[in-house]
Amino acid sequence: IEMAAKELNADISKYKIVDTKHSHEAADKAVEMIRSGEGEALMKGKLHTQEFMHPMMDKLTGLRTGRRMSHIVALDAPSYHKPLFLTDAAINIEPDLPAKKDIVQNAIDLFIALTNRTPKVAILSAVETVDPKIPSTLDATALCKMAERGQITGGIIDGPLALDNAISKEAARAKGISSQVAGDADILVVPDVESGNMLYKQMRYLSGIEGAGIVLGATVPIILTSRASGPQTRKASSAMALIYYRKMGNGHG
Repeated sequence: IEMAAKELNADISKYKIVDTKHSHEAADKAVEMIRSGEGEALMKGKLHTQEFMHPMMDKLTGLRTGRRMSHIVALDAPSYHKPLFLTDAAINIEPDLPAKKDIVQNAIDLFIALTNRTPKVAILSAVETVDPKIPSTLDATALCKMAERGQITGGIIDGPLALDNAISKEAARAKGISSQVAGDADILVVPDVESGNMLYKQMRYLSGIEGAGIVLGATVPIILTSRASGPQTRKASSAMALIYYRKMGNGHG
């Protein structure tokens, strides 16, 4: 670290450098420091995601809260009329309904912390109608009812919605969908990590869309950037994490 800083003529004398023997110990030490109040967020470096997250998930010594951890990425899409949030493209492989409830709530909380606005949340599936053969449409319907009953708060939720009618008013109009969310979504909630990861990487690498993402649901925000992420993404993700932490505190991470 010191050699890299010297090559860049960067003064890091005010920062604390903690030496560890290997990457596992680095992850363990980082969690230990957060638990002792020495930090407001955690950032993944060159560690593999599983290695980085493992000590945080420990029920006794980790950073878990009563809420499921989930990843939210904010995207700056030039072809869309406002920033777009996507969740969960990194953490929850095949979330069940209780997990999806937390995923939605985490995204709503982050959106409110960053914008002070009520988000419009689209629960995505392959179709915009309820189909018993497509489980994600049933989950979407249940999530909407949970929002009506106050089990999810702070957002306007609709689903199931296909991607086109979630972000295109023309597509929604063509399919006869009347909704506050359709064509004007702030948050896209994907059914599983496969669809979310593919959607995010398609946006990132085919469309050149920039994004910044963090994990919520731990005692502090977790900056889970890819090892291929550039400085801009890392800086934006760090800023997002600190804004959230300082506005919302550490009750839900």
